[in-house]
Amino acid sequence: MSQTRSRGRRADALSKDVVVHAAVELLDEHGERGFTFKLLTERLQTGAGAVYWHVANRDELVYLAADHVIGVALTGLSAEPGADPETRLRTLALHIYDTLDRHSWAAPHVIAAVTMPNTMLLLERIGGLLTETRLPAERHFALATTIFIYLTSVTAQDTARAATAEPGVDRDAMLGEEARRWAALDPATFPFVTRIAADLGHHDDRDQFATGLDLLLDGLRAQEGR
Repeated sequence: MSQTRSRGRRADALSKDVVVHAAVELLDEHGERGFTFKLLTERLQTGAGAVYWHVANRDELVYLAADHVIGVALTGLSAEPGADPETRLRTLALHIYDTLDRHSWAAPHVIAAVTMPNTMLLLERIGGLLTETRLPAERHFALATTIFIYLTSVTAQDTARAATAEPGVDRDAMLGEEARRWAALDPATFPFVTRIAADLGHHDDRDQFATGLDLLLDGLRAQEGR
């Protein structure tokens, strides 16, 4: 049997969806730094050649995995009967935030691969809800992209912060140490920062995200009023 025919059979036994789904599972288990093609081929019980039939390299696979995560989230979000566009925007944003919080490795790639199908569908969903408001069409681009960037950037920042932690150091310990550094600053120069240092140590990331989201939506409502 020729090498080409053999490779074709291995590829037929595997689909891109199966490869991407396995990659998502491994990325959730090991993080992006711990994710390797060796782990992937062991999980799929196949050779590297069969995987490369479907994806060019590791970077492409991680992009596809991140886009898959967004697609699953959008599919699993049901419409709220009778809810106004602003309420549905808030629900959508919090749902995507929760998804990216569970798949913490994905957010930086959602930002980087903005032309991936499901990532574009997220932007489409945000923009579609804006078109149901009374906002003028010339404001839709700025507002839709602002909400999209805020949503993905906040989760990407949380991921970046977690990536700097030493092995075995959890979020609370890392924030507690950062809060102590804030509190140790000169209060004459940093009166505000030293005063809020304790809040940094025990704040809730989701509540912080929701606060910023509400500010954005308050601005949207104010523009509608004009």
